Amino acid sequence: MNPRDVNNTTVVTPPHTESEKAGEATPSFATTTPPAPRRREERPLPASVMTPPPPPPPPHFDDYKSIIGQAQIDALRFLAKDLKGKSIKMVNSTAVGGGVAEMLNRLVPLLSELEVPTHWDVITGGNDFFEVTKAFHNALQGSSYELTKAAQEIFLMYNEQNRGRMRFDEELVVIHDPQPVGLIRSRHTSSAKWVWRCHIDLSNPDAKVWEFLRPYVEQFDAAIFSSQSFARQLPIPQYLFYPCIDPLSEKNKDLPDSFVQKVCDEFGIDRKRPIVTQVSRFDRLKDPVGVVQAYKLAKKYVDCQLVLAGGGASDDPEGAAVLQEVKEAAGNDPDIILLDLPPWCALEINAIQRASTIVIQKSLKEGFGLTVTEALWKGKPTIGGAVGGIPNQIIHKLTGVLVHSVEGCAFQIRYLLTHPEFAHRIGVSGREHVKENFLMTTNVKRWLLLFRILSQTSSAIRP
Repeated sequence: MNPRDVNNTTVVTPPHTESEKAGEATPSFATTTPPAPRRREERPLPASVMTPPPPPPPPHFDDYKSIIGQAQIDALRFLAKDLKGKSIKMVNSTAVGGGVAEMLNRLVPLLSELEVPTHWDVITGGNDFFEVTKAFHNALQGSSYELTKAAQEIFLMYNEQNRGRMRFDEELVVIHDPQPVGLIRSRHTSSAKWVWRCHIDLSNPDAKVWEFLRPYVEQFDAAIFSSQSFARQLPIPQYLFYPCIDPLSEKNKDLPDSFVQKVCDEFGIDRKRPIVTQVSRFDRLKDPVGVVQAYKLAKKYVDCQLVLAGGGASDDPEGAAVLQEVKEAAGNDPDIILLDLPPWCALEINAIQRASTIVIQKSLKEGFGLTVTEALWKGKPTIGGAVGGIPNQIIHKLTGVLVHSVEGCAFQIRYLLTHPEFAHRIGVSGREHVKENFLMTTNVKRWLLLFRILSQTSSAIRP
């Protein structure tokens, strides 16, 4: 498959003169002189960037044998044996963009292959609805928000519209995140078990938004969270499910080095020099501006390039504004490469991660951070913000390194670039950690076990 160009903006700025804050240790390695400023020519974008490629055929269970072994595949088929013919409905707010859609795109066909028919529905809504739900998302992760009556009415109106057009004939209904939580009002019309799967960090939610949503959550048969610290006081059972990646997906499968090189050439990334990368939506909680600041501090001591590869999701209206903020922070530095990617560029993301020397996910809030999982799976030394579900993936100095500040991130960039043996060691450990805990096959196993538990539980015990 030929690499596809994506809309990219290259921006650069002189080295930052701000000193690192006190309290951060200063490494003893020698200072290097950054390369002289260069002028980068604009690259024409081919028409292929506007056309999504045909979707690849979904993998089958036997395709995972070389990764997890035949015994694990046999165990999954055994767990599914008593569930054959029972169906599942998954409901979320977007078909493309973001980790939830990526996981469902792989989970649904795998469950169906095990003869547990799984259907996936996406709710619809206007811009006003998704502006409200984005605000709810941020508020549940701790941001300040004034919950108005109008916002509540918009949220409930669209949930009612979706409830009116959807049927819930399956034995298990799974509602992902807050956007469709109002669909629980249909539970009286079906005999299904209902599960709320929350992918965001609920450890410190805005009190008013949570109190508005909590009565709906309490009507479910169970709730699932991505980290132990996200659990809330609820009268229903709660379960811990780690999100996952598919090692055979376009974003994670092995790639020939020739393809990786072509992608780097198209985007102007120099593989002869260290490459520091963050892949994420252009979202303030992913702190792309902080990544630019950390890079500038590190660049005073070590030569490197920064790649910020991101895009948007259909339920996130803030992406364009955040991208503009990142461009302003980057200024004129020719070694900062901003890639505003369409959602179908999984192969390009894969290639960029594989070309990277270091991968960063400096989130300020994070439900889990599948981009961390992706980087660890590729054996890359990874720097992550010590928030949300990231510490479940990055065990500090064993499978990666955790940071709490711009200055700390800059220090770790410098350290990893000047200590390649340590960087390699944590990269190897990170891949093994993903293999044991965060692959799609493990996620399938958890869903099968939960479905079996709920199928055997009488609704009479519900509070």
